[in-house]
Amino acid sequence: MDIITKIDIITRASKFDELKNALNEIGITGMTVYQVLGCGNQKGKTELYRGNELTMDLLPKVKIEVCVCEVPVQLVIDTAVKVLRTGKIGDGKIFVYPVQNVIRVRTGEEGVKAL
Repeated sequence: MDIITKIDIITRASKFDELKNALNEIGITGMTVYQVLGCGNQKGKTELYRGNELTMDLLPKVKIEVCVCEVPVQLVIDTAVKVLRTGKIGDGKIFVYPVQNVIRVRTGEEGVKAL
């Protein structure tokens, strides 16, 4: 059985279109995208709302999930880093996981065929 790997990329929403286009160029044809809230080293920011100071602990981010087996995992990671790295806090994180199996509900196909 072929090895399937799931890659989660969490980053600024403003970088999404550029990342999507770069992933498409290397052969990533399917992805799941979420609008999420999160915090890390940024620790949020302070804003004024109706004259009151509010601390926004969770900042808007975008999370992209892709599963790969034919496109090399390191190519996906290198492409994402190249697009996303600005050197500033908030560039994001990449998580890599092994996937045991994938099942396409409509046809019952499993593994690489289900991708």
